[in-house]
Amino acid sequence: MTVAKWPVAELHVHIEGTLETELLVALARRNDVALPSYDPDVLRELYRFTDLQSFLDIYYANLAVLRTEADFYDLGMAYLTRASAAGVRRAEIFFDPQTHLANGIQLDVVFGGLTRSLVDARETLGISADLILCFLRHLGGQAALETLEAAIPFLDQFIGVGLDSAEVGFPPSLFTEAFAKAEALGLHRVAHAGEEGGPDYVYEALDLLGVERVDHGIRAVEDPRLVELLRERQIPLTVCPLSNVCLRATPTLGAHPLPAMLAAGLLVTISSDDPAYFGGYVDDNLDALQNEFGLDHAQMATLARNSFRAAFLPEAEKRRHIEAVQEHLEGLLRLTSGA
Repeated sequence: MTVAKWPVAELHVHIEGTLETELLVALARRNDVALPSYDPDVLRELYRFTDLQSFLDIYYANLAVLRTEADFYDLGMAYLTRASAAGVRRAEIFFDPQTHLANGIQLDVVFGGLTRSLVDARETLGISADLILCFLRHLGGQAALETLEAAIPFLDQFIGVGLDSAEVGFPPSLFTEAFAKAEALGLHRVAHAGEEGGPDYVYEALDLLGVERVDHGIRAVEDPRLVELLRERQIPLTVCPLSNVCLRATPTLGAHPLPAMLAAGLLVTISSDDPAYFGGYVDDNLDALQNEFGLDHAQMATLARNSFRAAFLPEAEKRRHIEAVQEHLEGLLRLTSGA
């Protein structure tokens, strides 16, 4: 019999990173954009990365196919449909407006397509989703601030800001003004830190940007004092294991620090990051972890509960989702016991 997927919240997914090669080809043909190949399988063969930058080079080039509101709508709906099948009941989705602005696409086009996909997915799939506007750290702090100010007319269409792109050389300290502005606007704040960069980047994200969640954060385990701080404050870490392996942040899945993070009492959640490039969606990440580390039902339930605890949702809605996790756990235990 088929066992339903764990109900989860996905808190670390870049909508641009969900652009599967089939949709990439369809949009390229629709918009007359040249690609190295129009064979999806050939394009997938290019996705062999040695580090973050080698991934970003292909990632940004592919985004030239996104030209119209319909393109962004199709991208959003494709992800939300696949996420719903993966058990995702809540998605907090990153997007990179600076990339699209550089490609000549105005913010109203980006927001128009993505926001409409979120509304339609809520109605047709029953999945709750919101957008988090990310700043590209390699463009610097002033560009981040200018992007945020340009997005103010769309403030009702996103719930927070984030910080992504190449980490090393672009510490969180460069973005204090933009994040202070976001806080003043009542927006949630998250940031990528501790993937390529060390524990010092995580400290900066917490102390200087006031982030409520740390995206990735796997290198925090190198600093016992930081681990204790994260544990005491129960600051969520949105970990993306298959991504970490693909980008060589960890050499193999078996070497991933997730078991140590769980053992330390950290509030770890699991997400897919850029699933079209890294070999799987959130259910694939959870399945890989369970198979690699032999996680039992209780440990899987902890990861699922953590995802809702870390979500930017009202407490009553969090409780409702956490109750669904408990029901799923109890169903699995009855199934395995033969009751």
